[in-house]
Amino acid sequence: MTALLAISDLHIGYEENRRIVEDLRPGDPSDWLLVAGDVSEQVADLEWALSLLSRRFAKVVWAPGNHEMWTHPADAVQLRGEERYHHLVKVCRALGVVTPEDPYPTWTGPGGPVVIVPLFVLYDYTFRTPQAATKDEALALAYARDVVCTDEILLHPEPYASVDAWCAVRVAETERRLAALPPGVPTVLVNHYPLVREPTRVLRHPEFAIWCGTERTADWHLRFNARAAVYGHLHIPRTTWHDGVRFEEVSLGYPREWRPRSTPPGRLRQILPVP
Repeated sequence: MTALLAISDLHIGYEENRRIVEDLRPGDPSDWLLVAGDVSEQVADLEWALSLLSRRFAKVVWAPGNHEMWTHPADAVQLRGEERYHHLVKVCRALGVVTPEDPYPTWTGPGGPVVIVPLFVLYDYTFRTPQAATKDEALALAYARDVVCTDEILLHPEPYASVDAWCAVRVAETERRLAALPPGVPTVLVNHYPLVREPTRVLRHPEFAIWCGTERTADWHLRFNARAAVYGHLHIPRTTWHDGVRFEEVSLGYPREWRPRSTPPGRLRQILPVP
């Protein structure tokens, strides 16, 4: 049966993960695949993976993760910030992969019709612990406890003054596009980060949550009629429910994380029809 499937955080810089991606295949030739970010830090690897997947699945939809936005010293492409993002969009479009800059496609298979909405809204340090009232306090606490995301070194927000300033621009533009959808149209929202704060409560290091989303999206699953919200980033694959809406964390994660699990790594999560 045709299905809408999802996965994220492929991190194919790890050879074991690359082999898993090489083995990913649809159950049916008409299956769609949602890829919720963190394929790789290097543009050539992203292109390789999405090219492979786009040849196998009827449609691939990509939402960028923070690792794609890094300007890694090992990457041949040294673009930064918004310029890097638009370069990645061009790479995806050349492969026929849907990006957050493209018209939102409509899934008409089982469980549809629903509009598939890939998002790129970043984070703004608002997922803070109770000890931190401001961004600066939250960052100071994270540094003091040695819980610091590599974004602080490799993710550059040019031309914006900060990642949170870029986030505000992305949120405003995305809200404008979402508000233009026909009233009541059902959606599947696909973002690298969770749209609500609750999934981050289980993090081993709660200080890390400031790099995991923005409170500005806390009601999007309700305002924009989501049938499901797909995300990754946390590397804690699971299903949760928020305000009656199903949230699916679909990450593969690093080998050290998936090796101890009893379930086989790289299993695609079925989003629709509801399993």
